[in-house]
Amino acid sequence: MAKSIYTKRHQKLCDLLVEARNEAVLTQQEIADQLGKPQSYVAKVEGGERRLDVIEFWELCEAIGVSPPQLINSLFK
Repeated sequence: MAKSIYTKRHQKLCDLLVEARNEAVLTQQEIADQLGKPQSYVAKVEGGERRLDVIEFWELCEAIGVSPPQLINSLFK
């Protein structure tokens, strides 16, 4: 089994996060500031270089203003 970071589903998650951030008209820096992280953290998540645990995922969704369950449902469609 391949590591999840290299799967199509992981790439789709990254794409959904970027799409949600763009729809919210937010920059990576604005999200990073809300999270208290450097901009590179958001870039690495969106670029698929970094996995998120469930707490990080939830906090990122909240910073973007998207429902975590709704985003997960989109991932499995």
